This record gives sequence, structure tokens and C-alpha cells, in this order.
Amino acid sequence: MTGVKIGLALPQKLNPGPWVANVSYFAPVSLLFFMFVLFIITVLRKIDIHPMNYLFVCAAYFSFHLLLACLADHISIHLAFLICFLVSIFQVVSYMRLVVGKRFAFIEVGISQFVFLVLFSYTFFFQGYTGLVITIMAIITLFVVMQMTGRVNWTEVFEQSCD
Repeated sequence: MTGVKIGLALPQKLNPGPWVANVSYFAPVSLLFFMFVLFIITVLRKIDIHPMNYLFVCAAYFSFHLLLACLADHISIHLAFLICFLVSIFQVVSYMRLVVGKRFAFIEVGISQFVFLVLFSYTFFFQGYTGLVITIMAIITLFVVMQMTGRVNWTEVFEQSCD
């Protein structure tokens, strides 16, 4: 009647298939952040972790995405998300507890995995803001790592690792 085109968008139930596909597609990005931070922390704390340990951590990290892809069609997406992140964090933290000790596993590894797996993946629930939130996370991560490593003599660090 007025000539103005007005529309109404009704809320829609989240389709788990495309959502899980997006989360899984960007999984290597979140893993890269996680492994980067883990590497920096181990360098600063002078903790020697074998590449095989990193391989197992990566596999357990990706168990989140694999289990999520299988569970999302059978139960609530939010419940599936909760189960998957608990399983993955339990795997990684319990393994790293054996590799380097409880404190490092629970604090540094557990918190880092929560941030880069759970929070990173949770941003996909906020359509239209995922890229912005991930960019902000990347900038904050870069800033924190730069502050932590500002006085590190990288030449010395890499010479020691070659010996």
C-alpha cells in the first residue's frame, strides 16, 4: 500500500550439516593458532616436547571435529558441541599430563585449547561475526605472544635446538 518494501525474517533452526562443515573447514586455522601458542610457551618455559607428542596432540585436537561431524545429526548441536570439546580437551590434557606434568597440561595446554578450539569454533554460532571475532582473536594472540617473546634471543633458542 505504501510502496515501501518491508520484509520479516523469521528465526530459523540451525542446520547442523553446513554449520559443522564450516567449523571443520576452518579447523586447521584454529589448530595453527593452538600449536603456535603451545610452541611459544614451550620455548619460553624451556620444555622439550618431541614432534611425536605434537602429532598425538594434533590428532586429539581433531577428534573434536570428527566426533562433531558424526554427532551433530543425531543430537542437539549444542549438546554435541559440549560433548566433543570435553572429549578433545580431556584427550589432550590427559596426554600432556603424562608428557610434561599436570600443571603445564591443565593450565597452559588446557586453557590454550579451550580458547583456540572451543571459543574459535563457537564463533560459528554467530553468523556474520565469525570473521571479525577470529580476526580479533588473532590480533590479541599476536599481541600477547609478541609481549611474551620480546626479549627472547631467537638465534640462541634455535642454536640450542640444533645441538
